[in-house]
Amino acid sequence: MVRVPVKPELIQWAVERSGRDPNELEAKFPDLDRWWTGDVSPTLKQLERFAAATYAPVGYFFLDEPPEEPLPVPDFRTVGSVKVARPSPDLLDTLYLCLQRQDWYRQNALLLREEPLSFIGSATVASDEIATARAIRGTVGFDLGARAEASTFEDALRLMTRAADDAGVLVMTSGIVGQNTHRPLDTEEFRGFAISDPYAPLIFINGTDTKAGQMFTLAHELAHLWLGQSAVTDATAATIANSGSRRRTAAPPTAAAAVERWCNAVAAEVLVPMESFGVVYRPDAELHAEKRRLMHHYKVSTLVILRRMFDAGGLWLPAFNEAYAAEVEHLRDVIAMKKAQSAGGGDPYATGRVRVSPRFARAVLSATWEGRTTFTEAFRMLGFSSVKKLETFGETLGMSEYLKGGAV
Repeated sequence: MVRVPVKPELIQWAVERSGRDPNELEAKFPDLDRWWTGDVSPTLKQLERFAAATYAPVGYFFLDEPPEEPLPVPDFRTVGSVKVARPSPDLLDTLYLCLQRQDWYRQNALLLREEPLSFIGSATVASDEIATARAIRGTVGFDLGARAEASTFEDALRLMTRAADDAGVLVMTSGIVGQNTHRPLDTEEFRGFAISDPYAPLIFINGTDTKAGQMFTLAHELAHLWLGQSAVTDATAATIANSGSRRRTAAPPTAAAAVERWCNAVAAEVLVPMESFGVVYRPDAELHAEKRRLMHHYKVSTLVILRRMFDAGGLWLPAFNEAYAAEVEHLRDVIAMKKAQSAGGGDPYATGRVRVSPRFARAVLSATWEGRTTFTEAFRMLGFSSVKKLETFGETLGMSEYLKGGAV
């Protein structure tokens, strides 16, 4: 039996990088502890299985030392004030998949001689936050009235993502890596990211977050695109708390923190404009009831509502801190429950529209039927495995006549 010499530090690196329980991996690979110590080497077949189980490319195990894996876009995530040390393979694989999709869309846009989007990079962190938020609402077409009238948070989020998609932004939302339901994404690691490009701006939203949380992420990442800036962000409770004009802390210590504060402030103003908020907010009402009423009116999280109450002068700092901390704990429980209940399934075509962006999907299907892209490439980028499934997916996107040989 031929064994492949693998340095023990690479075995250790793969286990730690995967984030999986070592005991769980040992149950699958009984010799793992001996690989770890270097007493025995795995066979090639065992190594291939181990690489798949730890989400690591097989070629990495032939290196002399563990590789460095920096994120391909700027990392704005922090735990407290400390940068996150290592991205998970789930985040890396999601980023690389989105970069591949964006690169395809950009090349297709250039081929079709589409015009660049003028709003990309149209602002700086010195730009007025209220004016920038107004520009985003006007360009993307966010309708506060339609959002208030939406029956559910899901309906409101669908309105927002559709508006961003219509404006030229590829919005992709998923709670798993690619099509793998066994690899759920973690909101504790990241909430979303933006990849800026004048022809193919892309926003990815972590679908394991609450619908209200996803709306804030969308608005936050749009602010990054207005800066012309790519970024992986967390948009956590702490950063939302420190957004707005009445800051809870001193000036941000780093340029990255200043950017995140600006993007959060713009996002809050996009979703809950202070001019509107001042009209509908009732400071004398009981806090819990008013918080819930405004949350449903604007279809945003209670964290954003509490922050806007503080900005409007309706809450003193001690009351804000107490209410905010309690709400953070409640939302963590909600997200944990949502994650435990998620089991994949559902309509794959409806899910596909959300995961890959209707704009992107239509472009890929058009290019495939016109012979500019192979079916193999379409299968890979859209996550379907047959021509029939692509046709059915196209029908859900309103492309039935086009795919039958007519015009869109």
